[in-house]
Amino acid sequence: MYLKTLHLRHFRNYKEQQVEFTAPKTILVGDNAQGKSNLLEAVELLATLRSHRTFRDRELVQEGEELAQISASLKRETGTSTLNLILRRNGRRTVNLNGENLRRQMDFLGVLNGVQFSSLDLELVRGSPEGRRHWLDTLLIQLEPVYAHILQQYHQILRQRNAFLKRNVETLYTTSLQSELAIWDTQLAIAGTRVIRRRERAIQRLAPIAKMWHASISGSKEILQIKYSPNVPLEQNYPEKVQQAFLEKLQQRTIAELHQGTTLVGPHRDEVELIINQTPARQYGSQGQQRTLVLALKLAELKLIEEVVGEPPLLLLDDVLAELDPSRQNQLLDTIQDRFQTIITTTHLGAFDSQWLNSSQIFYVKSGEISTEKLGI
Repeated sequence: MYLKTLHLRHFRNYKEQQVEFTAPKTILVGDNAQGKSNLLEAVELLATLRSHRTFRDRELVQEGEELAQISASLKRETGTSTLNLILRRNGRRTVNLNGENLRRQMDFLGVLNGVQFSSLDLELVRGSPEGRRHWLDTLLIQLEPVYAHILQQYHQILRQRNAFLKRNVETLYTTSLQSELAIWDTQLAIAGTRVIRRRERAIQRLAPIAKMWHASISGSKEILQIKYSPNVPLEQNYPEKVQQAFLEKLQQRTIAELHQGTTLVGPHRDEVELIINQTPARQYGSQGQQRTLVLALKLAELKLIEEVVGEPPLLLLDDVLAELDPSRQNQLLDTIQDRFQTIITTTHLGAFDSQWLNSSQIFYVKSGEISTEKLGI
């Protein structure tokens, strides 16, 4: 797939910007806080309807404006598509595909596929379980767009169940309370089972690819394992088995949940374990080794998405070359070649060899303006 054009209007620090992509690789050069990452974030939103930088649309809309617009034309083997996303400061998004407003946002997903790799991803190893869940969910949305709806459904039921628990904190566990809670338990278990089963399947597919990449980058000195560690016991990936285990664990924790006023069981408490040579990666080795792991994960994402959708996805590299040593940089750049359309941000061009520069389109970014000229940088 090939991103041909991108148009930003009142998005972050861009007032009005049109970009045409004319090479397999695009390098965005500029100082920090000029808008380079914002452009990648716009592409990420078209691919996943998510940003890894914020959960609030109002932060994406330029100061003083009510809405922002991201538009793109994308060429795929099946033809060219136009995508249009409108973000409102105080309201619902509008998604438009090929000139038609879509009632379900889910139908917008899967048209453009992309893998984002930023310096923030280095927190995947040493950061919180929530970050790893968010990473896995974002990947799943691209592999299986219906997952966005499944996840949304689960979180909606979770919020309602939590509200019920808060209203009944320290309440006597009566028969009527028990029967009302049982209704929420069933709904949560049904929705949560859908999440758990898909997460488990995704890790099963991703883990061997990441292991292969990790061995290649580390010179086969280290063995990477990725394990899905669900909060609900997962002995067999059958819906009825998972659902039964979910309900049993909910019943075991009922008194604790009523005491704390929150749901203690479910995929919102899952973990993805990253293990190098039998040791949890967050406790293991140097920053360089942790970066090798994240690089292997990102290359595995590219490969898996390509396998599932049948075309290479876009690769969005946000200032990561500065975080990688020369050997890891070379591994990444050699893998990309011209196979993946790549948009890469950097503060200087020194990290690229002449062959890369000659086959790349170079833009300069300053204060929310993009140009082929240096704009006084």
